Amino acid sequence: SCEASFLLLTPTHLLGPSTSFEESNRKMSPKQRVSYFYNPDVGHFYYGPSHPMKPHRLKLAHHLILSYGLYRKMECYKPHPATPGEMTQFHSDDYVSFLSRITPDNLRQYHTPMQKFNAGEYTDCPVFDGLFEFTQLYTGASIDGAIKLNNCETDVAINWSGGLHHAKKSEASGFCYINDIVLAILELLKVHARVLYVDIDVHHGDGVEEAFYCTDRVMTFSLHKYGDFFPGTGHIKDTGAKEGTGFSVNAPLTSGMTDDTYEKIFKPVMSKIMEVYRPGAVVLQCGADSLTGDRLGCFNLSLKGHAECVKYVKGFGVPTLVLGGGGYTIRNVARCWAYETSVLLDTEIPNEIPYNDYFEYYAPDFKLHLTPEPRENLNTEASLESVRVDLLTQLQSLQGAPSVQMQEVPPEFDLRKDKYAEGQKDGGDDDDVRDRGPGRISKGNGDGVRRVHEAEFYEDDSDTRDAPRPGTS
Repeated sequence: SCEASFLLLTPTHLLGPSTSFEESNRKMSPKQRVSYFYNPDVGHFYYGPSHPMKPHRLKLAHHLILSYGLYRKMECYKPHPATPGEMTQFHSDDYVSFLSRITPDNLRQYHTPMQKFNAGEYTDCPVFDGLFEFTQLYTGASIDGAIKLNNCETDVAINWSGGLHHAKKSEASGFCYINDIVLAILELLKVHARVLYVDIDVHHGDGVEEAFYCTDRVMTFSLHKYGDFFPGTGHIKDTGAKEGTGFSVNAPLTSGMTDDTYEKIFKPVMSKIMEVYRPGAVVLQCGADSLTGDRLGCFNLSLKGHAECVKYVKGFGVPTLVLGGGGYTIRNVARCWAYETSVLLDTEIPNEIPYNDYFEYYAPDFKLHLTPEPRENLNTEASLESVRVDLLTQLQSLQGAPSVQMQEVPPEFDLRKDKYAEGQKDGGDDDDVRDRGPGRISKGNGDGVRRVHEAEFYEDDSDTRDAPRPGTS
């Protein structure tokens, strides 16, 4: 809320000796208002045969939210489609123009631009029917959520179609074309001095980190698989540059993360971030590919473990934009985001899936919650403790929350006008100023080079609808 935002700008000692950050915000917002943004057309787009990204998952999630009756407890909005002008608040003009013009029918005219912008055949970002409209729908929803938060008209804004965290200023990447997260954060920065970005997708949130790598007005916190895994970035020593030094927080993990081990990293680091950074708003990317059984992911989280992060962030009472992200076993993506909607609403829902238009997807048990696989967790106590200590040390070294001279509305934060926003040579090979040195042996040989997951594409299209197969759940 607006009152909470004012509190976040208040020095800690003025809150009283026995009042914690979390307690103060809980007292001010006993019941949080939740807004839900969904365009019924966003689930109709199709990346193509054998491609793992399926917007159809958004329809599944929406129908679960409807059938559980959760829509009755929040304000539901049909968002506006983002305009090219809104997109160029971050993305380059020529890149947005390219996306608006390219279609499957005119590909031959754009051979060179497709190579330049990393789109089309032989990339992980195909050109499909309605591509630009798809980006407009998911991006507009995130911007609308940010505006609603800025206007103090809601406390939590949800857009499960957003969270496409890999897109760069002038490049598509990792199934992402327009970075709705960066655009939403830029909107939030018009009102809030500091914005925190939290990413629980199994992949590193490289596009968002890169966009804000050189500023202290945005802190990024990403927990991800690291070492010979897409996108290859997110080393623990990638902590920011120039004014942003120390404000990029990376938790590099490996395969098999369980609920307990994930929580042991997430909660202490998140608590320290809130204590030290005191953000005015939070953007939470809830990529569901960190769940057990994901087709591209390699973590072993249950719905409850994944949602515990959402619940914990919610508990700070800070205005929060909640977004989707990755997730490639689509029946589980729907389960996850419906359940996390219930968590954000403080509403318990039964484990039995209610009947809906996509009921058959949840065979054979038709249950909401997932059972983690009986697999080894390759994250050892020693490796997790090392990550936890390193990150807490990094945060402790920050000299309190960065001071921003507050006006009624701070000047618009426009990356295009900041020569250091993406590195020295905007649009060139050296844009990303992050350290490209080899990763620590205990975390795999990550070298900052773009990685393609071995399961990124399938040989056939048997997964197109992701309908349940015998013996699966």
